[in-house]
Amino acid sequence: MISTIHNTPNAIRSYLQPAFLICAAVLALSGFVMPKPVKKEPLPLKKSLDLLDEKVLAPYKVVSKHKISNEEVVESLGTEDYIQWILEDSDAAIDSAVRKCLLFITYYELPDRVPHVPEECYTGEGHQRLASDSVTFEVNKEGNMEKIPARYLVFASTNSNYWGMDTKFPVLYLFNVNEDYANSREDARFALNKKIFSKYSYFSKVEWKFFNTRFGQAIHPSKEEAITASQKLLSVILPILEKEHWPIVKKGNAVSSK
Repeated sequence: MISTIHNTPNAIRSYLQPAFLICAAVLALSGFVMPKPVKKEPLPLKKSLDLLDEKVLAPYKVVSKHKISNEEVVESLGTEDYIQWILEDSDAAIDSAVRKCLLFITYYELPDRVPHVPEECYTGEGHQRLASDSVTFEVNKEGNMEKIPARYLVFASTNSNYWGMDTKFPVLYLFNVNEDYANSREDARFALNKKIFSKYSYFSKVEWKFFNTRFGQAIHPSKEEAITASQKLLSVILPILEKEHWPIVKKGNAVSSK
C-alpha cells in the first residue's frame, strides 16, 4: 500500500507533461473536426463493357466472347460487369506469339475490397509463379503521353507435357481506381483510400495474355515481345475505356457521364 501511495503522484505528473497534454489535445480535437467516411453509393459504368465497340479496336478484331456459366465462379468474381474476349491482331504475323490475346476486364461499382489478382487465380489453378515485375507503358491520350503502371507475371504449368515444350507464359494486368492507375492490389487499395470521404468510388481491372498455336501446341511470347505488344494493345483499349465506359469522379463528389 505504501508503495502504491508513493508512486501515485509520479504517475499523475507523467500525465501532466507538455508532450502528453499536446497529444491528448490533438486527439480530442480530431474527434470533433475529423469527418466520418462517407457511405459509398454505387457508381455504374457509363456504358456496359458488353457494348464496347468492336469497330474501334482496329487493328484488333474480336474472334470470340466468353461468359462464365458457373454461378459460383461469378459470385466469387464479385461482379457481373466483365468481358472475356479473344482478340486477334491483324497486323501480326500468322505464327506470331502475340497474334492472339485473351482480354479480361472487370468492373466494380461499389468496391469494398480488391479481389482476384492473377497471382492468386493462376496459382489456385495449379500454376507456379516464376516472376513478377513492375512495368510502365506510355499511352498517347489526345496528344499527351501518360505513363501507365502495370504488372508483368510469368507462370508455368505444373502439368507434364509429353512434348517437353516450354510451358511458361506471361500474364499482365493493371487497375484503374477512381481514375488513377495501379499495378498491385496494395496500390489499388491506397488509391481507393485516397478518396475515403468521397461519395463515390470504383475500380476496374484490365488483364491480358498473349498466345498462339503452332503445330497444335500453344506458344507464348518472350518478355520483350509481350511488353511491345502490350504497349500497342493499351494504346488502343485504354482511351476507349476512359472515354466511353469508365465513369469520371470529379471534385466535390460530382460524377460525370460525359
